[in-house]
Amino acid sequence: MAASIQFDGACRNNPGPAGIGYYIEIGSEEIEGKEYIGECTNNEAEYKALIASLEHAVELECADVVIEGDAELVVKQVTGDYSVNAENLQPLHEKVMELKQEFESFHIYHQVREQNERADSLANAALDED
Repeated sequence: MAASIQFDGACRNNPGPAGIGYYIEIGSEEIEGKEYIGECTNNEAEYKALIASLEHAVELECADVVIEGDAELVVKQVTGDYSVNAENLQPLHEKVMELKQEFESFHIYHQVREQNERADSLANAALDED
């Protein structure tokens, strides 16, 4: 089963209160997720949104995933284009790389913010629930 995923993290006053949001599309089925995650940095929130979306895709038994996010740092760290120097991001990156192994195919792309509006609105809605 193939899934298209969009993810986003939102943070106020980096670091500060944060929320995550994601959107998974499997054929005609649409699944949304959002959660207030407490205090963290914007990059931690982005990683946590990606992790939550991948965990949900694993639960749904998706074999193939195409992922889009507007967090260039996170996307390029996952693709190996950037190294992960920040100690706070290393365990989150490791978790993503573990989850990546659950899929037969895994493709992740950087997307401009305007093309990631649905996940962005979910992340901000979660942040507003605080």
